[in-house]
Amino acid sequence: MAIVVRLDVMLALRKMRSTELARAVGITEANLSLLKSGKVKGVRFETLNAICRHLDCQPGDILEHIPDDNDTS
Repeated sequence: MAIVVRLDVMLALRKMRSTELARAVGITEANLSLLKSGKVKGVRFETLNAICRHLDCQPGDILEHIPDDNDTS
């Protein structure tokens, strides 16, 4: 996977639980768990905006691009 989700790191830095973030952002804990594990194919900008606003961070603090071995770009 070329995109790694670092949401768990931001939650730890902010000393916040997933349940609190899910409630504040308006998504289910199950969907937040899927996002944290990287098992989603996409995330809405609206959701990403709400997460960043609540955690007081930038999207780059949550999402990281790690090139694959066969990535030629």
